[in-house]
Amino acid sequence: MADFFAFQWHILDDCDQRCKHCYIFSEDNNKELVTMSYDEMEHVLDNCLEMCEKTNRRPYFSITGGDPILHPNFWDLLETLHDRKLYYNIMGNPFHLTPDVCSRLNELGCRQYQLSLDGLRETHDYFRKPGSFDSTLNAVKTLQDAGVRASIMTTVSKTNISEITGIIDEAVKNDVGLFSFARYCPTSFEKTAQMTPEEYKNLLDDVWQKYQEYKDSNTFFNLKDHLWTLFLYEKGIFKIPQNLKDDVIYDGCNCGNSHLTILPTGDVFACRRMDSKVGNALTERIFDIFTGDKMNEYRRFEEFEKCSKCELLRFCRGCPAVSYGYTHNMYSPDPQCWKEVG
Repeated sequence: MADFFAFQWHILDDCDQRCKHCYIFSEDNNKELVTMSYDEMEHVLDNCLEMCEKTNRRPYFSITGGDPILHPNFWDLLETLHDRKLYYNIMGNPFHLTPDVCSRLNELGCRQYQLSLDGLRETHDYFRKPGSFDSTLNAVKTLQDAGVRASIMTTVSKTNISEITGIIDEAVKNDVGLFSFARYCPTSFEKTAQMTPEEYKNLLDDVWQKYQEYKDSNTFFNLKDHLWTLFLYEKGIFKIPQNLKDDVIYDGCNCGNSHLTILPTGDVFACRRMDSKVGNALTERIFDIFTGDKMNEYRRFEEFEKCSKCELLRFCRGCPAVSYGYTHNMYSPDPQCWKEVG
């Protein structure tokens, strides 16, 4: 069976929130809000499917924005994905998730709806907007009552690091289907939200204990951050397999391997979390983009300044986007990696 290839597809910029860590609205940049037309979406979809056919991959779409449900052709797109029997999930806001909407999502094959919690009530509403915390938890129940798995994603930084275990408690208490977190990627050289390696390692230790405490709950915990590999390696839980091929990347960051982001303009990014434009899905074939020279920059694993010296190179590599956020050099050492390498 072919491996999945993930497309994070932003179909519009418009959103009900103005989150303080959002890539679209960061730094009050007065960005023009773009909405992809339905004809353009059909072209992009065909382009993605052609690429997957040529590379023997199974497409998986994460439909997002902005808030994708605000797109005037949102339901048309979902009907098309459903009719073509394509796997997809949605990443959006909680504010329009009525019982009828969630039932329709289920009917159209939405496998998962990702919401965000970026702190407990006061902190989350500070990052997003007043009332967002309670709206999110209410939406979790509405989704899952309708048969759509609700997932929670948390963006962790120095600002909310002390609340992560509390968020996990809330997720389990509310029977969230899946919980995961990723680190904040700054959009400038600011350092105020940067965690030290020791702080982040201690967080992983605290979170791991929580995960063990709740291992029999209804919530599945996704170890999204690739520094989990280092954490589990040092605990003896992850072991490097024997008889590996020297030129194969087995795990770690999917940038350059099995992921692309498409924006409402059609611009294709190797990773949405950093400045990584590699082409345009409306004017170029995605297959040509993915196999082209610009994408090769994200596959030069020997150029990673620290990871290239580590035995976990083919399984981890931390987060190049976080590295880029603090240095504008994705090959620089992951700022939260605590491992010493020679």
